Amino acid sequence: MNNKIDRKIALDIETTGLNHSGVLYKNHKIIEIGAIEIINRKITNNKFHVYLNPKRDISTEAFKIHGISRFFLEKKPIFSDIYLNFMEYIANSDIIAHNSNFDISFLNYEIKTLNKTFKKINESCKIIDTLKMARNIFPGKKNSLDALCDRYQIKYKNRTLHSAVIDANLVAKIYLRMTCIQKKINLNNVNDKIEYSLEYDSSLKSKLNILRASSKEEYKHQKYLNNMENSGSCLWMT
Repeated sequence: MNNKIDRKIALDIETTGLNHSGVLYKNHKIIEIGAIEIINRKITNNKFHVYLNPKRDISTEAFKIHGISRFFLEKKPIFSDIYLNFMEYIANSDIIAHNSNFDISFLNYEIKTLNKTFKKINESCKIIDTLKMARNIFPGKKNSLDALCDRYQIKYKNRTLHSAVIDANLVAKIYLRMTCIQKKINLNNVNDKIEYSLEYDSSLKSKLNILRASSKEEYKHQKYLNNMENSGSCLWMT
């Protein structure tokens, strides 16, 4: 019997700003960290959530996204105050983030500012990027958090502004959906909504899940091929 604990942390942050290409501006800071614990594919109540005082202004563009003001953050801790608790929380865990380059770059920048000898997040934890996963599963489609929530039927409509802890919870749910065994795809559903089984197969990576056609679907397919054969355009049936 395998009693190994599989611990993952779904993570999201909010910041004072970013530049037009989404890359870190020098001296921009993290103002909120939200992290959700997943143990053996179950979301637990053990979460890490903190607001941080950046000791600098928040860009207008960033404020429109998260609605967090500098005034609200004035009496909050700074990153150095929570660093040890945060690192203890994520220790020996895989980190899950949506567009992980953004979150991990900011965290590494904060860590480097404290002490250049401290390990980067990606040097001590495995990083799982749900955006990269989604692009592999749904190539050419929109794969934002909102789009994936719609696709996997995850409720998020009460989320009018970005919040690190709310978004981390959505990332956790999306990850669990994307790594579940596919049960059914409704090809007639224009919204691409998916039915799935929450049961997890540890050998999923080595198995190909086959969706077999029903007898009615096979009948319609054969009828279509017969019509093609009668018109002389179905070469593989000759």
